[in-house]
Amino acid sequence: MTAAAIIVAAGRGTRAGGPLPKQWQELAGRPVIDWTLDAFRALPEIGRIVAVLHPSELDRARAWPDVTAVAGGSSRAESVRAGLEALAGDPPRHVLIHDAARPLVTQEVILAVLAALAEHRAAAPGLPVTDALWRVEEGFVTGTVDRRGVWRAQTPQGFHFDAILAAHRALSPTEAAGMADDVAVARAAGLAVAAVPGDERNLKITRPEDFARAEALMGAEMDVRTGNGFDVHRFGPGDHVRLCGVSVPHDRGLIGHSDADVALHALTDAVLGALALGDIGSHFPPSDPRWKGADSSLFLARAVELATERGYAVTALDVTIICELPRIGPHVAAMRARIAAIAGVDESRVSVKATTTERLGFAGRGEGIAALATATVVAP
Repeated sequence: MTAAAIIVAAGRGTRAGGPLPKQWQELAGRPVIDWTLDAFRALPEIGRIVAVLHPSELDRARAWPDVTAVAGGSSRAESVRAGLEALAGDPPRHVLIHDAARPLVTQEVILAVLAALAEHRAAAPGLPVTDALWRVEEGFVTGTVDRRGVWRAQTPQGFHFDAILAAHRALSPTEAAGMADDVAVARAAGLAVAAVPGDERNLKITRPEDFARAEALMGAEMDVRTGNGFDVHRFGPGDHVRLCGVSVPHDRGLIGHSDADVALHALTDAVLGALALGDIGSHFPPSDPRWKGADSSLFLARAVELATERGYAVTALDVTIICELPRIGPHVAAMRARIAAIAGVDESRVSVKATTTERLGFAGRGEGIAALATATVVAP
C-alpha cells in the first residue's frame, strides 16, 4: 500500500445553508461526500480511505464498507490528526488530505500530488490568482495587494505520512485551532511544500449557490437521461382509486391487472424509458398471474433498482394526472411523499400535478384516468 486518503467531513458548513451540513446535502441526486469518496475509490494508487466525521454522524458511514470512519475534533487540525492516528498502526508511505466539500476533484489533480511526493515530502495543488486584489475597509477600496506569487489553495494536500503525523503531534491545541490547512501545519514544522497545478473544477462548496455551480460543471461530464411514460385506465366498479400509491375516495374504481395505479405505471415507464429498458409490460406482463392485483409500488421500486444497478441515480420524477374527477389537489402532498418513499429520493425531487381536458375526450367524459410522467436519471 503506497497511499491513503483522509476525507475531512466533520465540519458544520453553516454558510452553505440548508437543513444539513453541506457534505450531507444532495448534489446531482447523491450526498456531496459520496461524490468525493468515489473520486478516490476510482484510483488504484489509493489503498485506504479514512473519513473523519462529526461524532454524531458516525452511523452514516455504515453505507461505506470500504471506508474507515473516525470522529473528528473541534478544529480542522484536530480532525485531521484523528484521521492520521487511525492510520498510524499500519502507516502508509504517503497520505492525501482532502476536504469532503470538494466533490469535483479530478484524477489528474490527485495523481499530480502523488507524483510530486516522489521528490518532495509535501505537495499541494493550487491556482495562481489572476484577478486584481483590493483591500476594502468599511465598504470602500483602500488599496491594492500585489498578486504576484499568490495562489488559491486547493486539496488534496499530500505528505509523507511520518512527516505530517509528526507535524500534527507537535501542535498544541491552541496552535491547532489556528491552522487554516495542512500546508500551514507542514510549514510550521519546517517542511517545504511543493505547489502543483490545481483545477478550476475543483471548487469548494461553501455557499448555497455553489451547489448549482457544481451541478453545472458535473453536467458537462455526466450521463443525463430522460424518459417519458404514459398510461390510461378505465373506470369500473369500486369506491376508490389508487393514484401514486395513495387511495383516493371515489364512486368508482379503476380497472387493471394490478391495482391499476395509472400514475405509478406512467412513472415506471418513464424510468424504464430513460434507461432504454423497454416498458412496464415487458417487465411485468399482464399475462403473469404474479401481478394480479399487485401493488404498483413494486413496479416503480424495481425500475429504480434497475437504474441503481446500472450506476444511475434518479434525480427527478414528474407526473401529471389527467381526469375530471376525483379531485387530486387535496392528495398531492401524500402522493409526493409516497412516490419519494418508493423511489428512495428526496421529496423535493418529486412533482405531482393534475389537469382536466375541459370535458373533451374520454377523460372529459369521465370514462377513465390518464397519466403522463417524466423521469431523469444521472450517472457520473
